[in-house]
Amino acid sequence: NFGMEKIKGGWGWRISLSMAVLPASVLTIGAIMLPETPNSLIQRSGKHDNDRHKAKLILQKIRGSEDVEIELDDLVNATSSLPKTNNHALKKILKREYMPQLVMSIVIPFFQQMTGINVIAFYAPLLFRTLGFGESASLLSFVVTGIVGMTSTFISMLLVDKFGRRALFIIGGVQMFISQLAIGAIVAMHLGNHGSISEGYAYLVLVLICVYVAGFSWSWGPLGWLVPSEIFHLEIRSIGQSITVAVSFLFTFVIAQTFLAMLCDFKAVIFFFFGGWVLVMTCFVYLLLPETRNIPIEQMDQIWRGHWFWSKVVGSNSA
Repeated sequence: NFGMEKIKGGWGWRISLSMAVLPASVLTIGAIMLPETPNSLIQRSGKHDNDRHKAKLILQKIRGSEDVEIELDDLVNATSSLPKTNNHALKKILKREYMPQLVMSIVIPFFQQMTGINVIAFYAPLLFRTLGFGESASLLSFVVTGIVGMTSTFISMLLVDKFGRRALFIIGGVQMFISQLAIGAIVAMHLGNHGSISEGYAYLVLVLICVYVAGFSWSWGPLGWLVPSEIFHLEIRSIGQSITVAVSFLFTFVIAQTFLAMLCDFKAVIFFFFGGWVLVMTCFVYLLLPETRNIPIEQMDQIWRGHWFWSKVVGSNSA
């Protein structure tokens, strides 16, 4: 976009929009090359030796180890008890035993959007223009925040299995909360309802937005998709993931359609608004989201039965 903005005659935005074919092509080619999961092979084909062998090979590749027989047997036993058809998945996920997963499938994508990240994703150039940056500088600032976000996501990939999901959620939440409060305070004190702020404060806001984007990109950004993919039992996995995606895109739409009106009405308070939601979701993770690191899907129900709150809903391990 930064490069296309200089093209005149109305062609810049057309070329920019058409370049979306590049990531779309990567996704399409990647989907063709993507292997089946061991769960899928076993669930669809039962205990057929050929499919079991394929599942074992894929599991060995995923784990990086030849010794996967115990986990493979667990998968076979777990999938053999599942019905061949899954026509009543929605009814099943509404049962008391799956209440934690249902809550997470709704709350996690909702909170992910209420971090305010799509405000940055959709309207960052507009925000930077409001802060006094020129048109090219606004787009370049968005490039900077994009690079920060991408780099931080790779850092999350390296750290998530070492430090766990909860730690990254909480660290990223605190980071986003502090940066949003600071941005809101600077904008309220120095921008006011109209006009622009000094160059020094504008660049300080840019730095704080980068801190905020980094916090999101190694916490709620990737983990908002990772954790839901880990918590659903096999018989509710499809419907659970579907709910997660539907809620995410629903609130993406809501935020995109309402933000400009909110910015006009709230002004600097918009940053405190999203900062307040970040505080709520960080407390939610601390109190109600158990650690899911290194726990196989077929054993996931045990973490809810061992949790101080969810065990009261689904029953404890001892019970």
